[in-house]
Amino acid sequence: MRFLTRLKSLQALEASARHGSFVGAASELDVTPAAVGQLVRSLEDWVGYPLFRRSRSGSERLTPVDEAQEALQDIAQGLDLLESGLKKLRGRTARSVVVVTASQAFVANWLLSRLEDFAAAYPTIDVRLDVSDRLIDLAQGEADIGIRCGMGSWKGVKATWLMDEEIIAVCHNRLLPDDGQVTAGWIAEQTLIHDGTPHPGGDFPTWSEWLARSGVNHAPTDRGLKINSTAAVIQAAVAARGVALVRKALVVQEIESGRLVHLLPDRRWPVKWAYYVVASPKALRRYEVSAFHDWLTQKALPKAEQA
Repeated sequence: MRFLTRLKSLQALEASARHGSFVGAASELDVTPAAVGQLVRSLEDWVGYPLFRRSRSGSERLTPVDEAQEALQDIAQGLDLLESGLKKLRGRTARSVVVVTASQAFVANWLLSRLEDFAAAYPTIDVRLDVSDRLIDLAQGEADIGIRCGMGSWKGVKATWLMDEEIIAVCHNRLLPDDGQVTAGWIAEQTLIHDGTPHPGGDFPTWSEWLARSGVNHAPTDRGLKINSTAAVIQAAVAARGVALVRKALVVQEIESGRLVHLLPDRRWPVKWAYYVVASPKALRRYEVSAFHDWLTQKALPKAEQA
């Protein structure tokens, strides 16, 4: 005999454990927090002991007791299997949706051109893009999977390396000197575009550091155009507003099109940040999320390396 009469209570338990509160679970399940609490308490009455340690403060007010934590692994897998079975009942033509989050710059300059390949490989999975420079909370289900550039350590998610990154100098082709001879000294005399976006721990160079490594130590590098958005820095470079230091992966298409020129390509500046595919372990158990994860790491990566 299967105790499926407890299904709603199990959903409430699993969601409350993930969110650390009845409020977060209620938002996900589209019911009231009181209803979630009642479902959990009915389950507690059935098993005969409290399933959560409750606190009145903190981001996670509910902490599963040891017995509940152990059971939740099976419960979560069971709910995922039930969802998979329901999709099979709907037939082979049933469509799934995966919500992918990434920054504006990465989506516009790297991801969009590759999504056609995913659509061809997985015609029954629809991709919805959540384009945001804000760090979306994947552990709480704000999106299914994300692409992040950073040090590779984020709480509550699994991070899979996608590709390394380096900083390069670029400008629009019409800004090039008439004789085509680009030097570090010439770059120092141009309008310098500064990216004010924080990159903690990434070893991203300032113009002063980049030019000093290229042999120019006394250039007035505090002048120029200062922008606090990586996407806007790239747009300014494409609009021929000056010379910019940018992430190479984000301007590959512009360089291939000829609109931007990679200046002094022998001056390499690898950074500590890299690109990672990130998702919660729970999300990765879903077929559509796992498919996008595997496609991105196995299919899209060779294109990045060729670029």
